Amino acid sequence: MAKTESLSEVHQSVNTDKRKGWRRILAFIGPAYLISVGYMDPGNWATDLAGGSKFGYQLIWVLLMSNLIALLLQSLSARLGIVRGLDLAQASKQAYPRWANIPLFGLAQTAIIACDLAEIIGMAIGLQLLFGLPLIWGISITIFDTILLLFLLNKGMRAMEGFIVSMVFIVGISFLVEMFIVEPSLKEVAKGFEPSILNGDALYIAIGIIGATVMPHNLYLHSSLVQTRKIERSNKGIKEALKFNLIDTTVALNLAFFVNAAILILAAAAFYKNGLHEVAEIQDAHKLLSNIFGNVAPTLFAIALIAAGQSSTVTGTLAGQIIMEGHINLRIQPWLRRLITRLLAIIPAFFTILHYGDDALGGLLVLSQVVLSLQLGFAIIPLIHFTSDKKLMKDFAIKPWVKILAWASALAIIALNVKLVVEEISGWAKEANNWWIYVIVIPALILIVLLLLYVFFHPLLEKKKDASRQIVPHGDALDIGKIEKITYTKIGIAVDFSKNDRNTIRHALIQGGKDAHYYLIHVVETAAARYLGKEVMDHETQSDAANLERYRANLEDLGYDSTPFIGFGNTGKAIADISNRNEMELLVMGAHGHKGLKDLIFGTTVDSVRHKVNIPVLIIR
Repeated sequence: MAKTESLSEVHQSVNTDKRKGWRRILAFIGPAYLISVGYMDPGNWATDLAGGSKFGYQLIWVLLMSNLIALLLQSLSARLGIVRGLDLAQASKQAYPRWANIPLFGLAQTAIIACDLAEIIGMAIGLQLLFGLPLIWGISITIFDTILLLFLLNKGMRAMEGFIVSMVFIVGISFLVEMFIVEPSLKEVAKGFEPSILNGDALYIAIGIIGATVMPHNLYLHSSLVQTRKIERSNKGIKEALKFNLIDTTVALNLAFFVNAAILILAAAAFYKNGLHEVAEIQDAHKLLSNIFGNVAPTLFAIALIAAGQSSTVTGTLAGQIIMEGHINLRIQPWLRRLITRLLAIIPAFFTILHYGDDALGGLLVLSQVVLSLQLGFAIIPLIHFTSDKKLMKDFAIKPWVKILAWASALAIIALNVKLVVEEISGWAKEANNWWIYVIVIPALILIVLLLLYVFFHPLLEKKKDASRQIVPHGDALDIGKIEKITYTKIGIAVDFSKNDRNTIRHALIQGGKDAHYYLIHVVETAAARYLGKEVMDHETQSDAANLERYRANLEDLGYDSTPFIGFGNTGKAIADISNRNEMELLVMGAHGHKGLKDLIFGTTVDSVRHKVNIPVLIIR
C-alpha cells in the first residue's frame, strides 16, 4: 500500500489530546530541538571560531540577527506542516510541474549530502581529538548512524527527541563550563550586540555565519516533524498547535543561539585576547585550548563536537528521506534509503582524505557550506509563497507584515549567499588549470539562477490554477465496469488507489458475483498508524477513507454489497487481521511484480500476507 506522509514511520505518533496544562505544552515540545542541532553543526563551529578569533566579540549581533531570521522562517515552516499537513517538499510537488520538481529534488538532495558531509567531518574530527582515531576511521564509523536512526525510529518519536535533546544538553553544558574557564568580559560581550559596519574579512565571515545558520534542510525537516503531533483538526486545535510550536521553536533556537554565541565568545576570550587571530581549523582551536587552559576545556570541546555531529547526522538523514519522498514520490525501504544518503556523503569525504590528505577536510567543510548556500532560495521562496496563499492556508495565511519581513529576510539571505558563492568561485577562477569553472560551474549556475526565477514567478502566474488543484495523495478511484456473477460469499479486496485497482477489483467480483459481500481493504503504513491505530485522522487517512467510500458507492451502483476497512501500521499484518477477523473466504490482492533486488528494496506485501492467513489468496498481475 502506498503512503504519503512525511517521515511516515513517526507521523502523528505523539498524542496531545489527553494532556492538560504544562503536560499539554510539553507534548508539543521536541521538533524544534531536532531542528536546533542544525544551527550548531560543524559548519557553524568553523564560522563562529573564525569570527571570534579574528574580530573578538564584534560579530555577536550578526549571530543574533541570523537567529531572528531563522526563527521567522522556521515558524513559517512549522505553520505549513501544521495547517496543510504537508511538508515543504510535498507542497512543492503540488505547486510545481514534474519537470521542475526533478531538478528541485536534485538540488535539495545535493544540499542534504553537503550538510551530512559537514556533520560526518565534524564527527570524525571530534573522535580524532578525543581518542586519537584517524580521520578515515572516524568517517567510516559514522555509517553506523544509520543503524542508530532506525533503532530510534522503532522506539518512537519521543525516544529520538530524547536522544537529540540529550546531545544538545551535552553541547550546552560543555560550553557553559568552558565559559567559566575562559572568563569572558561581560561588558565587552554586551557591546558585541551593537550593530557595526562590516567590511572585508568581517563581512565575509558574517556572510558565512548567516549561511551556516539558516540551512535549507531545516525548513524541509521542521514542516515534517510538526506533523508527528496528533492534533484536533479544527481552527481552535490548529491555533493551539501553532502557538505551542512557536514556543518550542523560540526556546530551541535561542538555545542554539546560546551555543553559537558561546563558541564565538570562547574564541574571542581564548584566542583574540591572546593575539591568536588566525584560528583556521577546528583542530587548531582544540590544540590552542590545550596550550592555554590544559586538558579540561579541549576535552569538553571534543565531546561537544561529537555530540553536535551525532545529533546533526540523524536530522540530516531524516531530511533526505523527506526530500526524496516529497519531491519525486520515491519510497524505498527505510534502512536502504538512509544508507544511500549516508554513503553519498561519506564517498566525497573518503576521496578527499585518500587523494588530498587529512588537511583538505577543512576546505571540504567550507565547500559544503557553499553548496548549502545555493539551495537556500529554492526552500525559502516556495515556503513564503505557500504560507501566504489564502486559498490554501485560509485563516492561517501569514499576515502582510510577516510577509514583508519574510521576503526581506529571503532577499537578504539570498543576496548574501550569492555574494559568498561568487567570491568562492572568483577564488577558484584565479587558480591554474581552472577550465572546469567555465565549462561546468558557470553554465550550471546560470541554469540554477533561471530555475530560481521560475520558482519565484510560477506561483504568481499560476495562482488561480494551482489553488483549484485537488490534493489527493493516491489518485482518484476508478470506474470498475460490469462484472459477471460467481460463487464466493465473503471476499476481501486489497486496494492501493493505483491503476492496478480496476483489474484487482474486477477479478474479485468475478469470483463472488452479486451474491457475495466484499471487504475493501486499504492500509495506512505510518508510525502514526502503528502507534495510534484508528485514532489517526490525518490528511492521508481522510483522503483514503473518501476514496474507499467512492469505491463502495461505485460498487453499490453496480449492485454489489461492500464494506470499506482501513488498516493501520504494518501492511501484511493489517490485511491479515482484517481478513481473519471478518472470516473471509477469499483474499484478492494486486502484485507489483518485483523480482530479486526489487523485492529487497521495495518489500513484498503478498509474501507477508500469505503466511498470516489460512484462506486462498488470489494474486492479480
